[in-house]
Amino acid sequence: MAEAQNIPVGSTTAGTIAVAAESTVATRMSAPPSFDVADFPVPHGREEEWRFTPLERLRGLHDGTAEAGGVLTVEVTAPEGVTVETVDRSDARIGRAGTPVDRVAAQAYSSFEKASVVSVPKEAVLTEPIRIAVHGEGGTAYGHQVVELGAFAEAVVVIDHTGDAVLAANVDFVLGDGAKLTVVSVQDWDDTAVHVSQHNALVGRDASFKSVVVTFGGDLVRLSPLVQYAGTGGEAELFGLYFTDAGQHQEHRLLVDHNTPHCKSNVAYKGALQGDGAHAVWIGDVLIQAAAEGTDTYELNRNLVLTDGARVDSVPNLEIETGEIVGAGHASATGRFDDEQLFYLMSRGIRAEEARRLVVRGFFAELVQQIGLPDVEERLLAKIDAELEASV
Repeated sequence: MAEAQNIPVGSTTAGTIAVAAESTVATRMSAPPSFDVADFPVPHGREEEWRFTPLERLRGLHDGTAEAGGVLTVEVTAPEGVTVETVDRSDARIGRAGTPVDRVAAQAYSSFEKASVVSVPKEAVLTEPIRIAVHGEGGTAYGHQVVELGAFAEAVVVIDHTGDAVLAANVDFVLGDGAKLTVVSVQDWDDTAVHVSQHNALVGRDASFKSVVVTFGGDLVRLSPLVQYAGTGGEAELFGLYFTDAGQHQEHRLLVDHNTPHCKSNVAYKGALQGDGAHAVWIGDVLIQAAAEGTDTYELNRNLVLTDGARVDSVPNLEIETGEIVGAGHASATGRFDDEQLFYLMSRGIRAEEARRLVVRGFFAELVQQIGLPDVEERLLAKIDAELEASV
């Protein structure tokens, strides 16, 4: 098992921390000032942001050849007091949280016709979650979702993706000052689905944003969370859990832009892989701009390889443009299934299949508990068990 060390402030390690302006992180932050897909060149697979993605499996989302016409339904169930609207692309609330980081995100912005806007009024504290069900029935679709919290509002949002689709979509989360938002995004697609999405969070002054991304299904899933801060004192927690099976490509590309002083971020993603051709990619980019004094950030990625034939690419990147920070670090580790743990459990009378299940459940337990919704947690644990049983 190899691990990138925690980087203390003031030290450098080649390939993991940089202070030069021309870096991987800075390149991702140099998005064009428009949402027009024409501002992005067609990728060929040699670009840094596309080098891990099998472009031929994107079904034309990256080069403009995919034609919309698929069937995609979006159903929103919200507690009393929450406003749910369907708006056209001219609505001023669309695009406030962030600009596209790649061509597919720009294609989604340029191609969607109607967007769903969910608004939680200021100071409202929701006792029940907002549930957004996204279901595909085949074909190519483009989508856009906005979730907006007023000042000091508190809410939990669950976005559930099921069915079959070739989907390019963007989701905007806008948090007012002092607001608290938890988002659980579940990718439980059919095996043939393709899902490429950018999640944009704009965190207000003293606001708290927590994202829990769970990825199981799909032929190819590529998610790009982007966090930026609109005021001091903002906090962001980004958690992720993924189980990559034979032939699947699951890619999570995070970018936390510390552009405001005295903000925090914490990133923790864990993945398990099994089967021939299973490929997981995790890119964790954190940029601390010169103006972001007092930043406190850390990012972590752990991967558990259960069988031969699986591949993991894990790349944490940290760029610091000011020395006046509280702390910054990252770690990445990939290892095989621990046979000693399995032997220990079996020596105490636990069957091999059950011992394997317990080890993997324990690996994911900390992140599953971050969800905070018993019905979703139980469903995900059952999904993990089903994935493990399928490989026996």
